[in-house]
Amino acid sequence: MKKAVVLLSGGLDSATVLAIARNQAFQCHALSVDYGQRHQSELTAAQNVARSLGAHAHQTIRLDLAVFGGSALTDQSLEVPVSGENIGIPITYVPARNTIMLSLALAWAETLDCQDIFIGVNAVDYSGYPDCRPEYIQAFEKMANLATKAAIEGKKITVHAPLISLSKKDIIEKGLALDVDYSLTVSCYQADVMGRACGRCDSCRIRRAGFIAMEIADPTRYQ
Repeated sequence: MKKAVVLLSGGLDSATVLAIARNQAFQCHALSVDYGQRHQSELTAAQNVARSLGAHAHQTIRLDLAVFGGSALTDQSLEVPVSGENIGIPITYVPARNTIMLSLALAWAETLDCQDIFIGVNAVDYSGYPDCRPEYIQAFEKMANLATKAAIEGKKITVHAPLISLSKKDIIEKGLALDVDYSLTVSCYQADVMGRACGRCDSCRIRRAGFIAMEIADPTRYQ
């Protein structure tokens, strides 16, 4: 059985990606990162999702990006925007987050003798982050195949981003077909300790719009 490292935040997108990898007959090793995010309840959600979708293993790495700040998700002095109006890259962007997480996934993949990494980035219904674009994923994959012992020895690394061109509606539809329980997931940028969403941030709005487009009940728990 082929192995895959799946980055699992505990949100809607990463849960769907885990289900996709499982459906493709990968033995899934889920990786979550506690990077000092204010929405810590997503890490509990990740544990629940990994268990629900039968991940072979699940690890959470502690790496405190709050020491750098620069993002409303890691700096408590910055407010998460709730106006719905974004000019340029929003303050919820965490500098280098996907690069750091993919690098950690790459390191684990090498130790597992694994050539496949899955990440739930999306370039359609998202907040404008530069590390969610197809060209970024392609560039990281190229780097991975230049920088690793496995690739130099002929074991090519593939970075899968199966949601990158899908709308939120399409992602939810795909996940439901693969038995994802979205009530377990937490997407909110400022969810409380019980995992209840604010209903006002970008992530909440995009998520809710997906369920409205699907014309099904939103299982999100709100504050």
